[in-house]
Amino acid sequence: MRWQGGRQSDNLQDRRRMGPGRGVAVGGSAVLIIALIMLCMGADPRQIQQLLQNVPQAPAGPGEAQVERPETAEEARSREFTATILGFTEEVWDEQFRLAGQRYEPPQMVLFAEQVTTGCGTAPSAVGPFYCPADKTVYLDPTFFEELENKAHEVGHHIQNLLGYSSLVQNKQRSLPKAEGNQWSVRLELQADYLAGVWAHHGQAKYNFIEPGDIETAITSANAIGDDRLQRRSTGFVSPEGFTHGTSQQRVHWFSEGLKTGDLSRLEEIFEMPYEDL
Repeated sequence: MRWQGGRQSDNLQDRRRMGPGRGVAVGGSAVLIIALIMLCMGADPRQIQQLLQNVPQAPAGPGEAQVERPETAEEARSREFTATILGFTEEVWDEQFRLAGQRYEPPQMVLFAEQVTTGCGTAPSAVGPFYCPADKTVYLDPTFFEELENKAHEVGHHIQNLLGYSSLVQNKQRSLPKAEGNQWSVRLELQADYLAGVWAHHGQAKYNFIEPGDIETAITSANAIGDDRLQRRSTGFVSPEGFTHGTSQQRVHWFSEGLKTGDLSRLEEIFEMPYEDL
């Protein structure tokens, strides 16, 4: 992916080098190498909320220093990469929102190490990259997925939050049986995959940053992270009523559709079509 020399976003906070107690996050967002776009492991909002609420906070103890250590060369490169890709997303989505007669409010992104306090609760790095609707922020510990910097899908969740799709699904899940609620979670995740593709479509037209082989690698990777593959790997069988993100085929399909069309108007289609046709 070609990214060096691009504008770096100001909406990035890097808290990885802060001393004890400074893992409190409130800020920034991003997107990534197209080859890794589909390796998005983000949980649905209910799962994130439940997990974060169960993780104890670790505030600084009495007398602990709040020291910022020097930045390493690797940290500097990952910060510059993330800030540049975030800048790409801001420009692409700002343009798409203006074309739709709306104003884009960019998310923030926080880079953290080990643990962070968010508007959704306190999270360990084991959660992986995630989006918190409460503070409109994407959180990422780059060491969790050093080679899987999942950003496009999580920025897709920010777009859903801005457009009201996230709250729509949360309201439905409060009154539906778990299996039906999971189906709406699948719709939301497939919509985020589609949005990642839409971003890649317009980003490529604007910046020409996709290199040969990137898309093929992304599709190959996507085939490995559907609910069906993950369930079979962990339990030996597939239980569709437990799906929350969609099958490998579904995730590949909707990312590919977004990449091919770049059509933001099709978001509603994913929510309106029969579930079995997704």
